[in-house]
Amino acid sequence: MARIAGVNIPTNKRVLIALQYIHGIGPKKAHEITEKVGIPAERRVNQLTDQEVLQIRETIDRDYMVEGDLRRDVQLNIKRLMDLGCYRGLRHRRGLPVHGQRTHTNARTRKGPAKPIAGKKK
Repeated sequence: MARIAGVNIPTNKRVLIALQYIHGIGPKKAHEITEKVGIPAERRVNQLTDQEVLQIRETIDRDYMVEGDLRRDVQLNIKRLMDLGCYRGLRHRRGLPVHGQRTHTNARTRKGPAKPIAGKKK
């Protein structure tokens, strides 16, 4: 099992799919990485040599922000918005949708489970 950027990559999947298990790498970046290293798209992780795994690891470390660094950067950006007190920061602080979605109905993911209002009978 290959370990890249602190994540165990599944061995029986293709390299393009397996790289997407790393936070911050999607289909486009996975394709870029395999192009840079020179690995064919249909190759599986268990067919990679140690040298190729090392090249992938070095490419990701050098060119991309992934996993812990990316999560920390996103959290710092959200904290900065909250400290500024801008509209988006206030929405984050209150746990409401940030991108202009309606909240009269829906938005249950951000707001949490529905709370019944006491004394509202007919």
